[in-house]
Amino acid sequence: MAEIKLSQGKFAIVDDGDFEYLSQFRWHVTDHGYACRKNSSKNVYMHRELMGFPKGLQIDHINGNGLDNRRSNLRVVTAHENRKNSGIRSDNVSGYKGVSWDRKNSKWKVGITVSSKWIHLGRFESLTDAAKAYNDGAIKYNGEYARLNVIKEEESA
Repeated sequence: MAEIKLSQGKFAIVDDGDFEYLSQFRWHVTDHGYACRKNSSKNVYMHRELMGFPKGLQIDHINGNGLDNRRSNLRVVTAHENRKNSGIRSDNVSGYKGVSWDRKNSKWKVGITVSSKWIHLGRFESLTDAAKAYNDGAIKYNGEYARLNVIKEEESA
């Protein structure tokens, strides 16, 4: 594993075998958290530089870290598969994917979107139980593409 220096004091992680080739370019980090370089007037993303440009497909960072460009962390996916591995929404207040507060019932409400349809997974008193319920649903509906909640220690005790 090697690191390539980016703008803003950040680094991209790459395999040792890719370091020499990638380090010949000047890379920066984008607002969306990806390593990128300029080629004439267009952006070239590091993960696409490594995995190619498959027509109609995308490159997914399995662990959700757009700066981790080790080949073991990259996979070619459809847009639909890539959405399954999306991170937590910026307007989320629970701290967990798929979990929101239901004011009417004073419980944590859990749901997941599958093929553009929202599926209700239940309501829970405990935030931890709600986060675990989302994880169960994500595994059931998203399989290998599921992005699971990491349960915080103080809540699982």
